[in-house]
Amino acid sequence: MLHTIRIALLALCVASLTACSLPRGAALSSEIVKEKNAQEPTFSVVNVSRSNMAQLAAWPVTGWAGHYHWLRSGRGPNSTVIRAGDTLNLVIWDSQENSLLAPETQKLVSMPNLVVSSAGTIFIPYLNKVSVVGKTPSQARSTIQESIITIAASAQVQLSVVPGKQNSADLVTGVAKPGTYPLPDRNYSILSLLALGGGISPTLRNPLVRLIRDGKTYETPAAALFSDASKNIILRGNDKILVQEDKRYFTALGATGTESLVYFDKERITAIEALSMIGGLTDSRADLKGVLVLRDYPARALRTDGKGPAMQQVIFVFDLTSADGLFASRSFQINPNDTVLATESPVTKASTILGIIGSALGIANRL
Repeated sequence: MLHTIRIALLALCVASLTACSLPRGAALSSEIVKEKNAQEPTFSVVNVSRSNMAQLAAWPVTGWAGHYHWLRSGRGPNSTVIRAGDTLNLVIWDSQENSLLAPETQKLVSMPNLVVSSAGTIFIPYLNKVSVVGKTPSQARSTIQESIITIAASAQVQLSVVPGKQNSADLVTGVAKPGTYPLPDRNYSILSLLALGGGISPTLRNPLVRLIRDGKTYETPAAALFSDASKNIILRGNDKILVQEDKRYFTALGATGTESLVYFDKERITAIEALSMIGGLTDSRADLKGVLVLRDYPARALRTDGKGPAMQQVIFVFDLTSADGLFASRSFQINPNDTVLATESPVTKASTILGIIGSALGIANRL
């Protein structure tokens, strides 16, 4: 009688397992890629190996331009040039009697706050408009000196310049002291300006330095700017510098160490590095033959000659149980907005079923 009850319980367990789905943390690889055999599949499946890495590397990059664009470093003259909007302060020394410029009781006249007009000139009494734009302070002083000789042969000119907007750069964000800073000369570098602004905020994750100049935007990782002297470019008037976090990310799902949105911590990330960033795979659950990368391509990227994807949605499959798959994963580039999915091993489902059956037998044996 007891033997009959045990058999009945076991049969009930097997029937129940057949009739319902067991709870799982991730999908099986076979469940996701099975559509590739459909008559009209809606996505393509690409098995990644060393043999097709060169071909895949030539496919269009998604999620960003594929590289950072930065200007080349150069060196300019030490002295700045006068631009419209700068302010000139003049002091004219004139020792002659009956001077047109200096009062009788003094030997000098001050002319402060002479703003360079949009036409590039300043107004000086008895001389009218004098062109100073594009000249260094020394050249502008000589020009004014030569003009004044016509009305005051012995006069001497002293000149100082306060840079205006076109001779200043803006530190907009990402530093301790944002603001507008005058450029002391034409050889003033971006690192010097960042230092003047108190340096890049240490709270920024993987900061990018962006430069807006003449309607174009350039950017480079801050780490590259610090390590490569050729990236320490010379600033120009009206440049705008912003320091911001790198917003590129990929998502991690399935039998991984974490399921979350993961930000890029450097310019390029390979598939094996992405797995490392998310804590690797769960040993007891993950299918090492079914690590997937899901990616969307724009319609314009589609190709029929193998030089691009055949469909807009592509699943790249990695087999990490082979050396070939491991080497391929070290070269395959993860793009922003990709999804890295570790599927669940079929052994996990079998183990779950056997565990439940074992529990049922234990219960039956106690009856």
